[in-house]
Amino acid sequence: MEIKCIAGFAVITKQPNSSASLYQEKLGLPLERYDEQPEYRFMDKFPGANHFGVWPLNMAAQSCFGQDEWPSSIPEPTATIDFELADAEAVESAVEEMKVKGQVFIHEARTEPWGQTIARFMSPEGLLVGLSFAPWLHEQEA
Repeated sequence: MEIKCIAGFAVITKQPNSSASLYQEKLGLPLERYDEQPEYRFMDKFPGANHFGVWPLNMAAQSCFGQDEWPSSIPEPTATIDFELADAEAVESAVEEMKVKGQVFIHEARTEPWGQTIARFMSPEGLLVGLSFAPWLHEQEA
């Protein structure tokens, strides 16, 4: 078997309106309604993922909070997704844009030791969401 890419990713939510608001209104993704089930929002032909990993919770806690334990005041995420932006300044700008729309961040834009600029927040369904600029993903563009 040879896996070519991530064919699809969907959040599973008990709060479809809150989740749709985050992804469609705050992040600006052009989601459509599925005719047979209008609560299902989607977009096809979304550019593929450049990374898949199995991230231990203690490492995620270290990256987000600088400690090995995930804070009990924030639900533990079961998955993460990073949305890649054009550059580090775009990450900072996106944070400000989303804060104006009421989004609360775990941490705002900062550069990780491996060079990725990222800001993170929790989605309504408990997904750890990153707004990211990973320079190595843009090397061919230069």
